[in-house]
Amino acid sequence: MTLPEYLQKIYIIEKVVNSIRKTENKNQMQIAAESMVNEYKSNEELTLFTNIDFEEFYETK
Repeated sequence: MTLPEYLQKIYIIEKVVNSIRKTENKNQMQIAAESMVNEYKSNEELTLFTNIDFEEFYETK
């Protein structure tokens, strides 16, 4: 069973719009990450806890 032509067009439009949104979100995240590189390099408070990243962690239950 094939869909009517108008439903096929709506489906294609929806896929294109979702693809554009994903691309835009990815681009915005990339721009935001790049804008913070210098901040993370120069602000020790943002990376304070990375010093303990490799220490053993035990969750209490």
